[in-house]
Amino acid sequence: MKPNKHIRIGMVGYRLMGRAHSHAYRDFPFYFDTDTLPVLQAVTGRDEGRVQTAAHKMGWASYETDWRRLIERDDIDLIDIVTPNDTHAEIAIAAAEAGKHVFCEKPLALSLDQAKRMLEAVDKAGVTHMICHNYRFSPAVQWAKKLIEEGRLGKIYHIRATFLQDWLMDPHFPLIWRLQKGVSGGGTLGDLGAHIIDLARFLVGEFREVAGMMETFIKKRPLGSMTDHLKGRIESDQWGEVTVDDATAFLARFENGALGTFESSRFSKGNRAGNRFEINGEKGSLRWDMENLNNLQVYLADDEPGLQGFRTINCTEEEHPYAGSYWPAGHILGYEHTFINLVSELMKGISLGTSPRPNFEDGVKNQAVLESVEESVNTRSWVGISDRRSLNRQ
Repeated sequence: MKPNKHIRIGMVGYRLMGRAHSHAYRDFPFYFDTDTLPVLQAVTGRDEGRVQTAAHKMGWASYETDWRRLIERDDIDLIDIVTPNDTHAEIAIAAAEAGKHVFCEKPLALSLDQAKRMLEAVDKAGVTHMICHNYRFSPAVQWAKKLIEEGRLGKIYHIRATFLQDWLMDPHFPLIWRLQKGVSGGGTLGDLGAHIIDLARFLVGEFREVAGMMETFIKKRPLGSMTDHLKGRIESDQWGEVTVDDATAFLARFENGALGTFESSRFSKGNRAGNRFEINGEKGSLRWDMENLNNLQVYLADDEPGLQGFRTINCTEEEHPYAGSYWPAGHILGYEHTFINLVSELMKGISLGTSPRPNFEDGVKNQAVLESVEESVNTRSWVGISDRRSLNRQ
């Protein structure tokens, strides 16, 4: 047997997504046979006490309080970025210029221009890069992709997608960074809409044009912060202005002629994580709901009359993508396994010298849709995407 290759990871940030990524790195070798092993080398955070505690709890060998120091280290191969969105571009570009592979949370950047510069940097450096759209890696979503590619649905006519939450409905929930456009780049559109845009691109194809609307229901909030469980902490008697959307809805036309309707909201009472899609084609339809993520509902028009209807496929069989690496059929997988599956592709990409999808190119195309929706809202018109999507790659 040839010796394992160790990929020494430096992670910038350590909160909610830091926990998810750390868990995935630690569990990946347990489930997947691999010659490329992630090593939790160092984690970075500005608060030394908190980052030291996080490093110990999550299994990191060391910590830093400055991400620049992390990039300078010779014992780091991959930089994993789980920080607020306004820091993504600077960190990713510096990491690529230092010859490090880059793995970045979504959305890729604050703007399309930033995203393109990030893609140019990783292309020029020749490093592996991925963006963390983890929902692609649910076995049920992968199975949906396979059925569509096999032509089981025929020509695709419609996709309806939502990502609905309700954790911001309290008017006294604090003004966290996700509600400040200068830090987040956008509200529900960028945070939640980016996920369903990515799923639509993955399953249906490229967007051609969009027309949207958005609303901010609560204009001001008390200053404070957020816990890893989407709970708020008020830390001041001062209030600040909310500068992002609370809800966005938009229509879309795809390059292949399909129509799409999309909605993202944090004001949908009773929805904790309502990430859902339905896809309709000439021969059948598919439904998926992240809150029941193991199941894919499938309707096939060639079933005999009297037996037609949506069937529920529990995507935990060995035949379903990634599922065979875990438990016997029917033994349910969870949210954390989508990250483990993504990490398996990331490690494989580093081993082969490739950048598996979704990578920074997908991040740029996603950002083009986000920016087009915003322009559509501002101009109250349909906005085309093709010109924005042009990458001008060497």
